[in-house]
Amino acid sequence: MSVREKEYRVDYLARVEGEGALYIKLRGNEVVDVKFKVFEPPRLFEAFLVGRMYYDAPDITARICGICPVAYEMSAIHAIENAFKLTVDPTIRSLRRLIYCGEWIESHMLHAFLLHAPDFLGYDDAIKMAKSHPDVVKKALKVKKIGNEIVATIGGREVHPVSACVGGFYRAPSKRTLLEMRGGLEEGMRLTEELLDWVAGLEFPDFEQDYEFVALRHPDEYPMNEGRIVSNKGLDISVEQYEDFFVEEQVPHSNALHSYIKGRGAYMVGPLSRINLNSDKLHDRTKEALSRTGFKTPCRNPFMSIIARVAETLYAFEEALRIIGEYSEPSRPRVEPVVRAGRGCGCTEAPRGILYHRYDLDGEGRILSAKIVPPTSQNQKSIEEDLRAIAPDLIKLPHSQAVWRFEQAIRNYDPCISCATHFLRLEIERE
Repeated sequence: MSVREKEYRVDYLARVEGEGALYIKLRGNEVVDVKFKVFEPPRLFEAFLVGRMYYDAPDITARICGICPVAYEMSAIHAIENAFKLTVDPTIRSLRRLIYCGEWIESHMLHAFLLHAPDFLGYDDAIKMAKSHPDVVKKALKVKKIGNEIVATIGGREVHPVSACVGGFYRAPSKRTLLEMRGGLEEGMRLTEELLDWVAGLEFPDFEQDYEFVALRHPDEYPMNEGRIVSNKGLDISVEQYEDFFVEEQVPHSNALHSYIKGRGAYMVGPLSRINLNSDKLHDRTKEALSRTGFKTPCRNPFMSIIARVAETLYAFEEALRIIGEYSEPSRPRVEPVVRAGRGCGCTEAPRGILYHRYDLDGEGRILSAKIVPPTSQNQKSIEEDLRAIAPDLIKLPHSQAVWRFEQAIRNYDPCISCATHFLRLEIERE
């Protein structure tokens, strides 16, 4: 008697950014094939950068993603400043954290409540969820709008901001302008704390994996723009050592490269990794709110990443209010760099995890080569390993319910497929 085979297919994944598909094949209880397929065409941003001047990189790379443009421009800026040996004023550094707070708020709210929360409640989308939970969706949208306003105030516009540059900002906001945001930030913090209590009350599947969590770690603050790259399994390296430990490879079923740690394999980046590795750096209100929900670290359940996302949103409000309270207008918003030939590396914490940039520059500041490793590329192996691990239990469910849970397992990571397909290695073999 032949062993029965089952296949699960999702030709177009819903509630993720970009175009992807899912394929799982089982023979009896054995998982024989798992593919998180990314078929969105490669966008070749690294090639676009070659030949451009250093000051073009932040604006070009920001166009990789409409949800996390700040992360792309900040990683580019840090990498180029690293090549030029440039250090900025502490006030400029704080403004960079503030605009990053805005991006975390708007991105986390978008994913947690419009894309991810419907999974836990059995809804196809947030519109259907809003009929039964209108207050939750309204609060989330209001909080997201506040995040957008932070980005627009500092960056000049909500999507693809234009103010940040190598050396600082083209224009720095006045103290008065930032103080005008305080009322909205305080309201957003209150609403986010209520939303955190709500997501903590969701029902989570009983599923854990022995992940290698990877994130930045800073000695004095919860990581956003700076720090060393660390893991819960002993990794502790500088950003400049990234390519000595992390490798990308192309797989046949994906237009996005897969990343892994040399000799160790898959790893996870993103809110769950950050909070597992840096919970001691959260501000007091966020710590207390998490304690009240019962959330504890280390947490190895990827379905509970929604709690980590909302907790980080609460932290971002606390951090934004702290920065505004301590802010004083800089004497000049930008330091003119001393252009020199060299290599520069930068890594910041995008909402979805660490985002690495590396540039080689000539003596005039022209880009000779570029390497960008987005968070979704780094999570793809973990996504497929989650699907492989969860499959034997899900095959006991009706087919439609199993497919639903498989999709939910992918959405745990908030994959940004458009970010991940920035590059495709092309090899032509002729006989």
